[in-house]
Amino acid sequence: MKLSLSRKCIHFPIHPFKSKKYCILFLVFSYFSGIGAGFLKEQIFAFSNESTSARPSPVNQNSVTSIPRTISCALPDLTLSSEGNWGLSFQEEGKTPVGNASIQELASMDAYYAQDTSEKVLYLTFDAGYENGNTPAILDALKKHQVKATFFVVGTYIDSEPELIRQIIKEGHTVGNHTWHHPDMSHISSIEDFQKELEYVETAYKNVTGKNMTKYYRPPQGKYSEANLQMAKELGYKSFFWSLAYVDWYQDNQPSKEEAFSKLLGRIHPGAIVLLHSTSSTNAEILDELLTRWEEMGYHVQPLENIISTSSATVQKHT
Repeated sequence: MKLSLSRKCIHFPIHPFKSKKYCILFLVFSYFSGIGAGFLKEQIFAFSNESTSARPSPVNQNSVTSIPRTISCALPDLTLSSEGNWGLSFQEEGKTPVGNASIQELASMDAYYAQDTSEKVLYLTFDAGYENGNTPAILDALKKHQVKATFFVVGTYIDSEPELIRQIIKEGHTVGNHTWHHPDMSHISSIEDFQKELEYVETAYKNVTGKNMTKYYRPPQGKYSEANLQMAKELGYKSFFWSLAYVDWYQDNQPSKEEAFSKLLGRIHPGAIVLLHSTSSTNAEILDELLTRWEEMGYHVQPLENIISTSSATVQKHT
């Protein structure tokens, strides 16, 4: 790229040779300053809508939440990324947030993050990497409200908490697959290695319950690729992201009740898949009241299996 230099640039009271040098430096500085200003403006604009990405890790409690690929709420025709770190951008209270991929794009790979509906239905899911005493209270609240949830567990959880796994199943909930080691699955390129992470969990589940595991998969930390979702589909799995979550997994920095309600009530929307962590003491404390307040808002919780049939019908309607 050539820069066109004007002979009448800026007159400095110095030697003509130096004047020409400073003229060039000034133009180069102005050019790159313009690029920097444009970049800064773009970043501020992109994040002014508070894009969020929940990346829980049951292995490292102090891991930092990653920032999703840039999504701009003000650009409805923007092509969204169909892989990377799952991220959300909330445009309007009570409305489905924009995800890295659309409901229709994900459905073609048997993947879901929300239901396209105006009905006040929601789907409640929990991620479980380990047990720290909060699950019993969560199960009590679910039983009180006659709500069926899905618990996405890592393999070591099944090994360490077989009685809780059996209780979850006995009370009508579903146990989903969150992989054995909780790795970044987007880095796994072969279906054989991908399958191992899921099959180890399936085997542990069958050893504990005597039943085959329901083939629901949640990518650890929300990291995924289109190839991963296709692999999961080939293995008979349905993949589930989320359309509502909040930072609830830091054990030494649990959110207050007010902070939790602000996110979980203010951002609820029809067809939401809600992600909570069963390790959270805040979630255990508020779940009974949270379910009550959702009910007062007109919402009812459905089993996760219901979103599969309803979403399939929606996709067929749009094709």
